[in-house]
Amino acid sequence: MSGASAKSAVNQFGEGTVEIVRVFAAPRALVWQAWTNPKMMAQWFAPKHFTNPVCELDVRPGGKLRIVMRGPDGNEYPCAGVFREVVKPERLVFTNNAVDGDGKNLLEGLTTVTFTEQGGKTTMTLHTHAVGRAPIAKQMLAGMEAGWTQSIDKLEELLKNAA
Repeated sequence: MSGASAKSAVNQFGEGTVEIVRVFAAPRALVWQAWTNPKMMAQWFAPKHFTNPVCELDVRPGGKLRIVMRGPDGNEYPCAGVFREVVKPERLVFTNNAVDGDGKNLLEGLTTVTFTEQGGKTTMTLHTHAVGRAPIAKQMLAGMEAGWTQSIDKLEELLKNAA
């Protein structure tokens, strides 16, 4: 019975999963670079009309990521995580946690991104799962699919302009 009560405590603030498959008219090396170069990632990793004044990536197993997304209203949304797997240029696995100003997890996520190339085009498959850890997480989870979709749309634009 304790297992069931522990599970309900984990889920009290909700959880969600998003999977996105996108084919980019760009070579895999460029798509990989957009995910692993902080200057490139800062240009696309956020929903429409958001910016990233902070984008720090240490792309190696155990390396940290720190991103601060700034909304059009000026509010900032910090994200922190750790790279669990880095298989260049095929696969990235990392935690991505929405945190408050004190570094407390509001939402805990695990994201896997794979890249395959065929005929000069790259298929990116993104799978992310997040679990709420605070009441605000329900709102974050409600926007998770739209946020990721808008980010990947921005990535596609960046790749078009870079190719």
